Amino acid sequence: MFPPREAAAPTPGEQTREFTDIERALLLNIAHQSIESVLKHQQLLFEPPPSDHLAKPRGAFSTLYLHQQLRGCVGYFEAVKPLYITVAETACAAAFDDTRFLPVSVQEAADLRVSLSVLSPLRVIRPEEIQIGVHGLVVTQGIYRGLLLPQVAEEHGWDRIAFLQQTCRKAGLSSDAWRQGALVQAFSAEIFGDLEESQ
Repeated sequence: MFPPREAAAPTPGEQTREFTDIERALLLNIAHQSIESVLKHQQLLFEPPPSDHLAKPRGAFSTLYLHQQLRGCVGYFEAVKPLYITVAETACAAAFDDTRFLPVSVQEAADLRVSLSVLSPLRVIRPEEIQIGVHGLVVTQGIYRGLLLPQVAEEHGWDRIAFLQQTCRKAGLSSDAWRQGALVQAFSAEIFGDLEESQ
C-alpha cells in the first residue's frame, strides 16, 4: 500500500477552503489506493465513508502528473456519487482510461502525483461575469457538451473570450457557439494535490 500522502499547503491568497487538511489527505490516499488496487488486480473495498462531508455527492476531477508532466485527467462534473467514491473512480479512470495516454504502469505508480478538483454546483453565467482562475466553464448545445477546469485558462494565459472559445471547441462546437445560443455555465473548484517530495 502507498504510504500516507500529505496534501500540499495552501498557496497565499487561496480562497476559503471547504476541506480540512485531514479530509484532503484522505481523498488523496483514496485516489492512490484505487490506482494501486487495479495494478495489483485487487478489488477496492470501500470502508464506511470517512466522514459525512466526504460522503456527500459532488462532481470532481482527478488529474495525474508524472515528473511534472500531465499523465491523465478524468472527472464527473455532475454530483452523482459520494465524493470519496467519485475520487476513487476518476483516479482509476485517469490512470487507465484516458485515451490520450497509455495505462499507468506499476513502475510509474509510486511517482504519480495527484491533483483533485472538487466542483461546486453549476450555474448559468454571463460572459462578463467570468473570472479567470476562479471559474471553470461548461458549454452545452444539443447533445454536445464541453468542460474546462478553472486552472486551464490560467495555465494557457487565456482571457474570457479565449476561454469561452476553447470550451466551445472542447464540446465539438464552433468557437463562437457561446454567441449562438449555447448554454454557458460556470463552477468553481477547490483544487489540492500531493505534497511534492524534496529531491
